[in-house]
Amino acid sequence: MDADMTIDWDEAAATFDEDPDHGLRDPLVRAAWDEHLAGWLPDRAGEFLDLGCGTGSLSLLAAERGYRVTAVDLSPRMTELARAKLAGTGAEVLTGDAAKPPVEGRTFDVILARHVVWILPDPEAALRRWWSLLRPGGRLILVEGVWGGAGIPAERLLASLAPLTAETRYERLSGDARLWGREVDDERYVVVAGAPAGG
Repeated sequence: MDADMTIDWDEAAATFDEDPDHGLRDPLVRAAWDEHLAGWLPDRAGEFLDLGCGTGSLSLLAAERGYRVTAVDLSPRMTELARAKLAGTGAEVLTGDAAKPPVEGRTFDVILARHVVWILPDPEAALRRWWSLLRPGGRLILVEGVWGGAGIPAERLLASLAPLTAETRYERLSGDARLWGREVDDERYVVVAGAPAGG
């Protein structure tokens, strides 16, 4: 989660995990996210940065796949819940701005941001910063969409990534109701930038 939003993310934290795709409490929803994540991740686990991590549900899936996770969220309440969810995994959970993550001097094999780019005041600057935090052969995974008149269309996100890399893969996610716990008719997708899947 990030700044310049009218949503009070500390307040939202109390019920955040009630949404099926946030809390991943339903085994079918959790399995669907884990299945998709497996297809986006490199074959070998490494350093994983989750930006705008919320309560840490996707961080937990990555940790269970052997990744050394660093998770960042602007909301102290979200990071508190993420620390509890990730307890025992060795994950580091930091309170900070996803657009300028507090990870100076570190680089990562995978950077994930789910439903974060669309709320950033300067998405292009954030994408450049994130790209600079990737190790050679690293992978940037962006789950985004357009819903209720908000969000970022895939074409815009792909255009923003074009100066950084020619290697992008788009995958439509709207059609998999398992991910959301219900049928959806809006635009939801992932863009994986960097090394191709299975790399």
